[in-house]
Amino acid sequence: MSAGGSVRVILVALFANLGIAIAKLVAAFVTRSGSMMAESIHSFADTGNQVLLLLGTKRAQKPATDQYPLGYGREAYFWALLVAMLLFSLGGAYSLYEGMHKMRHPEPLSQPIWALGVLLLGLLLEGSSFLAAWRESSRRRGRTRLFSWARTTGNVNLLVILFEDLAALTGLALAFLAITLTWFTGNPIFDALGSCVIGVLLLHVAVFLVAQVRRLIVGFTAGPEIRSGMEAIWDRHGFDVVHLAALWGGPDQLFVVGKVKPRDQAVAAGTLVERLDDADREVYKSYPEVRFHFVEPDFDGDGF
Repeated sequence: MSAGGSVRVILVALFANLGIAIAKLVAAFVTRSGSMMAESIHSFADTGNQVLLLLGTKRAQKPATDQYPLGYGREAYFWALLVAMLLFSLGGAYSLYEGMHKMRHPEPLSQPIWALGVLLLGLLLEGSSFLAAWRESSRRRGRTRLFSWARTTGNVNLLVILFEDLAALTGLALAFLAITLTWFTGNPIFDALGSCVIGVLLLHVAVFLVAQVRRLIVGFTAGPEIRSGMEAIWDRHGFDVVHLAALWGGPDQLFVVGKVKPRDQAVAAGTLVERLDDADREVYKSYPEVRFHFVEPDFDGDGF
């Protein structure tokens, strides 16, 4: 996903969540629903998520400097980690608190039809945001299964938006069910339980996203299809790949280092340099996400 595509998906999610959050907050005060208040806090947290992701996207695009010779791409991972740890976790913790508070001090719902109407609106708006993220992720991952892609991708913005929207849709459905049960049974315990379940859901999503961002901060490898594709390019140009490491250095940013062994070791130096340059240009052309490509010839085959 290009930077422009990433920003578009984030903006769609931001405006959708902001509108939903305001509507939920009004409905929460009108209905005195714990589930609705939990969903409101969730949506405001999601709105903050998008602001932080936009900030991370902007800073990740800064050019390399003498102090940061590989650029700022991984800064996007820092902001995504804040999203997962602070906003998701705070949203989940508050939802659990609200649910437990309602269990100890149950209150009857007031005008539940308001809450249900807002939740239906939220499902429509959140669904549009999820659909945009899903389409982009489907284009990116091809036939790879969702969770397999989530555990290998370097596109942290799309990863966070997709699972944030998935959690939001699930939370909306849970809140709708909890309020409906409370309305028909007259028992506010269902509303309180709905808030608790939403909190547990958000905390699980937070833990999952923290784990994915952590691997990217540490320096996670690109998928095997990318590495094998690069090796095939060097093979076409007459080189055996001794070692090749392709690491995610930011959303859609790859750092590649390696050593290659020319099959014809008697080749003239000028011809060798030309073949190295040709292969280098093909890698950049075939993989536009490559930002740095450092590969040197190796005549012993010993690797690094």
